[in-house]
Amino acid sequence: MKFSALITVIQDKDEERAIEVAKDSGAGSVTILHGKNIGLKEKKVFFGLTLEENVSVLLFVLPRKLTMKVMRALREEFDLDNPDNSGMAFTLPLTHVAGLDTDELHQFEDNIKTMLGGIQC
Repeated sequence: MKFSALITVIQDKDEERAIEVAKDSGAGSVTILHGKNIGLKEKKVFFGLTLEENVSVLLFVLPRKLTMKVMRALREEFDLDNPDNSGMAFTLPLTHVAGLDTDELHQFEDNIKTMLGGIQC
């Protein structure tokens, strides 16, 4: 089975909903990183304090056949194609993967079989 990494950057407040949307679309476990978004535009200053946007970076390792389904669900739910939105999602191909849970691998296989209408993967 070939894998891809799906990386999604969203506002902290949307983290739980994004994980729910991804899991409803077939994703398994997720690694969550927290950071700050620094764009090209100057940040707002309020009483001398710079208001920075806190973001969550969600890292999913998914079978390639499932990656676009999960990404499409996140794009639609969080309007990631809107340039005014601060979120983004992208994928990277993975050539070597170690440490995946065997139960999760079986779940991925079942999800892909369901997507393909029972065709063997």
